[in-house]
Amino acid sequence: MKLNDKVAVVTGAASGIGAAVAKALAEAGAAVIVADIQSDKGEACAAALRDAGHKAQFMRVDMTDPASIAAFAAAVQSQVGAVDVLVNGAGWGKTHPFWEGTPELWDKIVGLNFVGPMRLAQALLPEMMKRGSGKIVNIASDAGRVGSLGETVYSGAKGGLIAFTKALARETARYAVNVNCVCPGPTETPLLAAVPDKVQDALKKAIPMRRFGQPSEVADAVLFFASDRARYVTGQVLSVSGGLTMAG
Repeated sequence: MKLNDKVAVVTGAASGIGAAVAKALAEAGAAVIVADIQSDKGEACAAALRDAGHKAQFMRVDMTDPASIAAFAAAVQSQVGAVDVLVNGAGWGKTHPFWEGTPELWDKIVGLNFVGPMRLAQALLPEMMKRGSGKIVNIASDAGRVGSLGETVYSGAKGGLIAFTKALARETARYAVNVNCVCPGPTETPLLAAVPDKVQDALKKAIPMRRFGQPSEVADAVLFFASDRARYVTGQVLSVSGGLTMAG
C-alpha cells in the first residue's frame, strides 16, 4: 500500500497510536504533518521520521480550540496545498464514575474526541471535494460501540464520532472522498499505562487473544483506509481489539 506523493495530516501524532500512524503513513511514502498540542514530543516524532529518510514536519494544534484548528488548517493548506489524507487521532479520556464528572471535564472530553475532529474535517474537506479525492480516517474507540465502565462521556463522544463518520461518508461519497473509522480496543499506550494494574489484568482476561493491542496494529488498519486499496470502502467501522468486541 503506497502513498507516494500524498500529503497526510495526523492529529495526536506525538505519541501512542498517533505516532504509530504517522510512522506507517510516512513509510508508505506520504509527506506527513505531525500534529499535536505537545510541541517537544511532536517535533521529536517528526525529526525521527526525517532521520529515517521520510518526509515529515511538526505543526502544533489544540484540538479543543476552534481558533487553533482554523489557524492550523489554513497553515497546512498554504504550506503544502490540499490534504490527501486526514487522520483524526487525537483523543483523551479519564476513568471515573459518571456522577463525579464536571461540566469542564465533559467539555474537554467531548471537544477533543468529537467536536475537534468535526471542525478539522470541515476545514479540510472543501479542497478534497474540489479535487474529487480524499481520505478521512477517524480513530474512535470500541467504547463508542459497546460502552466502557467509568468512561461514560468518553464513550458518548466516541459514539458520536462513529455516527459522524457514517453520515459524512454519505455526504461526501459523490465527491470520491472516503470517510471511515477505526476503533481500537485496549492498546499499549501512555493512556493505558495510567490504568491501575488490577484493571489492566481484568481487561486482558476479557480479550480472546489474551493481550493488549500494539499501536502499530491500529496503524495497519488506518493505512488500509488511507490507501487506494480502500477506494470502494466508505462509512465503515473497523475494530482492532483482539476480539474483545464483536458487535454488529
